[in-house]
This record gives sequence, C-alpha cells and structure tokens, in this order.
Amino acid sequence: MKLLVVEDEIGIASSLHKGFTADGFTVDVAHDGLDGLHLAQENEYAAIILDLMLPGLNGYRICRQLREDGNLTPILMLTAKDGEFDEMEGLDTGADDYVTKPFSYSVLLARVRALIRRSTATSGGALDDAVSVGDLRLDPRAHRVWRGDTELDLSPRAIAVLEYLMHNAGLVVSKDDILRNVWDHAFDGDPNIVEVYISRVRAAIDTAFDRKSLETVRGVGYRLSATGG
Repeated sequence: MKLLVVEDEIGIASSLHKGFTADGFTVDVAHDGLDGLHLAQENEYAAIILDLMLPGLNGYRICRQLREDGNLTPILMLTAKDGEFDEMEGLDTGADDYVTKPFSYSVLLARVRALIRRSTATSGGALDDAVSVGDLRLDPRAHRVWRGDTELDLSPRAIAVLEYLMHNAGLVVSKDDILRNVWDHAFDGDPNIVEVYISRVRAAIDTAFDRKSLETVRGVGYRLSATGG
C-alpha cells in the first residue's frame, strides 16, 4: 500500500518515511503544500498524512480541494495546533482523523491502518449499497445523503456518524460506540466531539424538516427512529 506524507519539518517527514517503510508501506513525501496537492491529484494512495501548516498551501486548502475534486482518499491531519476549533475545521474540510504533535508513532500507525480498513470496507462490499431508514437514504461510497428528494449538506465525518446510526436504527448507541466505530480505538481527543456532530446531523435531517427522528436518550446515548421520523 502507498502512503503520501505532506510534512514540511524534514526530521518528522524523514522519521515517518522510515517508519512507514519499515512497516511495509511505499511512501511518497512532499515538503510543501503545492507539491503535496499535485502528488495527491496525480497518484492513488491508501491514505494521506497531511500537515496543517505548510508553505505554499495549507492543509485545510489541500483537503478541501481534494474533496471538491471527488478524491475520497482517507486523510489524517497532523499538526502542532490542538484547539478544538482547529480540529473541527480540519474535519469539516473533509479530513477523516486528526493527530497533534508530539505524537506516538505507534498510535499514528494504528490510526492510519484503521482509516485504510474503513476505506477498504466501504469500497469493497458490505457498505457498497445505499443505506435507507424511512425516507433517509445514504450512499457511503459517494458520501451523499438525502431526506426524500432533498440532498443534505453534511461533512464526511457527519455522514459517517449518520451512517453508523442508520445501521443501528431503532437501537440506542452510546457516545463510546460512535467513537469506536466512526473514529477508532486509538482516538484520544475530546469525546464531546460526538455531541458536536450529533447536533449537526440532527439539524440537517430533523430541524430542517420539522422531524424528530434522532433522539437523545439521557445518560445512555442516541437513537435514530427506525421509521426515519
């Protein structure tokens, strides 16, 4: 499998190249944003490890451009910034995960592998078909969602949260369940990020349509109505 590392700190980029290569990956490295975007557009990668603060073009803009191009390669953002809003902005531009420096290489490797597993599963079979709950329909490969005939505007991460809820329609799922299945077991950020995405999903699928299909079960978790509201 081939990875792209876009990192302007030479020492970190070199260490990641050596580590990933030792773990069986083929690795391309770019040290500025413009080169990184070009490589990502011209090649196929299993995952992209993308620094946030880069010369030429920052990670937000690279990620947004790739998603606008229809490139669904898993993206893990790597940055020294650790504010909650930095994380939210990175995820909202289409990133799939977010790791702050300094970091453990073993944890980073586990997250990259988890992203690749999820991507492979989505493109390879069980999740290929659209998921439906009532008049909600979600196409996981195209990252598109509809309520009836209306297409909804949701970020990739919010779509992943909704997909998990739809696969468990009628059941109560906890915040930890969502973190484990939508993020991964190695997630060490603020677990309250789940509430942020639940609010965004609810606004898109319920508030805009005067529905109440996504219920908060106090002290337990969340339940999506099996009838779709």
